[in-house]
Amino acid sequence: MSRAYMLMLVSFGLFINQSCTQETQNQISRSIQNWTGTDGVLDIFSEGKLMYRFIKIDKLSTAKATSVDKAARPYRFGYGVLDLNQNHTQEEGEKKVYFEISDYSTSYVFYEMPKAVKKK
Repeated sequence: MSRAYMLMLVSFGLFINQSCTQETQNQISRSIQNWTGTDGVLDIFSEGKLMYRFIKIDKLSTAKATSVDKAARPYRFGYGVLDLNQNHTQEEGEKKVYFEISDYSTSYVFYEMPKAVKKK
């Protein structure tokens, strides 16, 4: 790429960044992350004990209301592989499933798969 083209792209990016609200910037960031993909892990706890682990999650989404009020709903949802033996690896019999987690009754941690655990 030419230097002028790179300068133009950087300038355009800065302009977009300055002219957008924080929420719009967050949405752009999430869409880029969704496009590039993540290797998310969701750990669900009850009384301090790890109960469920979902791996290979692209994104964790907040539910939204219908077109009438568009308010956020008190739960998150997504698709991921239910890691039955909780070893961060998809094995035979472990399938991709849909899940929902409540903001009110669930303790959870969502994070990117640790690089030390990733298989090559």
